[in-house]
Amino acid sequence: MPSQPATRVTGDRQRDPDRTKAEILAVAQGEFARHGYAGARVDEIAALTRTTKRMIYYYFGGKEQLYIAVLEKAYSEVRAVERTLDVEHLAPVEAIRTLAELTFDHHDAHRDFIKLVSIENIHQAEHIRKSEVLANLGTPVLDVISQILDAGQASGAFVTDADAVDVHMMISAFCFFRIANQHTFGALFGRDLTTSEHRDRHRKMIGEMVVAYLTGAGGPAGA
Repeated sequence: MPSQPATRVTGDRQRDPDRTKAEILAVAQGEFARHGYAGARVDEIAALTRTTKRMIYYYFGGKEQLYIAVLEKAYSEVRAVERTLDVEHLAPVEAIRTLAELTFDHHDAHRDFIKLVSIENIHQAEHIRKSEVLANLGTPVLDVISQILDAGQASGAFVTDADAVDVHMMISAFCFFRIANQHTFGALFGRDLTTSEHRDRHRKMIGEMVVAYLTGAGGPAGA
């Protein structure tokens, strides 16, 4: 009977609000990434999750709060990946290279994240600034990078007096660009940056770039 599956889904949702919220967030992330904050519609998100606009507002409070929750989820996921790095058991050169490659892999696999960041920059981080969760979410990755930099300086492996934020920017910029600018770059230069051939080379390139910078291989130390 057509009505039975719908009834079962509704019952499951009532018994498992966490799963319902996760489903709403997953669909909302795709809608905000495709249409932007202004273009996404809560009615459409409700229809795609087989729930109601009223239920979405009940769980999240409104469109802006839902969008902020999506941003919190997306940023928390990349921070979780960064925290998997076992800094204490890796030499500094290998640790920073691994961090660069982890970032590369995450951005390559989570392209909605790139779109969301681009959209939020258009809004000048208006919504991120309203989130207490996101206010402190940048600290863990800077702590990881600082730990790697300190170990590299102490061992003599790193000769460049590097700033953790600069190193984070260096890694993020490369990994972000190849996804965010793939279409304009392809139109201008006739190259699809996301093919496996270029992907493998770029993944190696970002690791070598940051290592070269920190070890002074690319020029005078501390320049």
